[in-house]
Amino acid sequence: MDQQRMARYLLIWVLVIATLWIGDRFVRGVLLTGDEPRAVTPRGDLAATESSTISLFKQAAPSVVYIFTRSSSPFGDRSGGAGSGFIWDAVGHIVTNYHVIENADRVAVRLDSGEAISARVVGVAPNYDLAVLRLSENRARLQPIPIGTASDLQVGQAVFAIGNPFGLSRTLTTGVVSALGRSLPTDSGREILGVIQTDAAINPGNSGGPLLDSAGRLIGVNTAILSRTQSFAGIGFAVPVDIVNRAVPQLIRDGKVPTPGLGVTVASAEMTARLGIEGVLIIDVRPGSTAAAAGLRGLDQGRRQMGDIITEVGGVRVANVAELTAALEQVGIGREAVLTILRNSTSRTVRVTVMDIS
Repeated sequence: MDQQRMARYLLIWVLVIATLWIGDRFVRGVLLTGDEPRAVTPRGDLAATESSTISLFKQAAPSVVYIFTRSSSPFGDRSGGAGSGFIWDAVGHIVTNYHVIENADRVAVRLDSGEAISARVVGVAPNYDLAVLRLSENRARLQPIPIGTASDLQVGQAVFAIGNPFGLSRTLTTGVVSALGRSLPTDSGREILGVIQTDAAINPGNSGGPLLDSAGRLIGVNTAILSRTQSFAGIGFAVPVDIVNRAVPQLIRDGKVPTPGLGVTVASAEMTARLGIEGVLIIDVRPGSTAAAAGLRGLDQGRRQMGDIITEVGGVRVANVAELTAALEQVGIGREAVLTILRNSTSRTVRVTVMDIS
């Protein structure tokens, strides 16, 4: 009798568990199945940082343009290039990188409205990787980008890059100022000083586009990425706006930017380091230059004589090309620079007039 009662209880529990299991499957599989669009959960207000970034992009994007070029090789082949730029003034001047339009036969600019307009190059500054274009016609109201300053930037400050990476127009990336005062070599053999380093993603096609501060002001022109594969690897560079604001009016007016120099070709930093030289080694002196007039000497391979080594300008030591360039810019074109040089291990002073080598 007890065994029968126990068997009934066991059967009842089995039936209860089976009922619960089947019911759970039914509720989950039928009643709770989301086979209809679900109600949208209210989001609430955007965060303050999100709102400010959205506002910044909406205000700045109309000033950013897409630049595309066509070039011909000596063999008749044609190729295309692309980059970014921004509107400088209401007349239709566009600022971009020199390497974006270098060797281009044709240049066109696509505005925020989607209209593509042909443009001509009015001035280039390879030493700063800058170029200025002018639209051939202007049928739209142009919005020049607001100008800021790079003199008071601080590491950690928020920055925003807008451009056309890989041809994808009006792309916004964000980051911070990673470092200041970098020097960046250019194809012309000189170095841009005071360059801004950022971790905001800068990829091919971003070149020539603006780097903005949190107020939406231009603080730099995106010019390079540090990557062998030419894809973003966490380090990007921008030409500081203070150089841009000085160079662009000169490019519009004269087509070039006067570049202070001596008329000499100097050794690379790698070469001087390999030779154990502290200073700037002169490899060659251009005939007719102020350096030639002052009697500076270059490397003489026939006689196996070392060229002059510039160690100071105006009593201030110069250890590399960047420091020499900065010192000559401070002296100014047409003025006399007092150089301390080493010649045959003997120190001497030479006065050289700084000339325009652009």
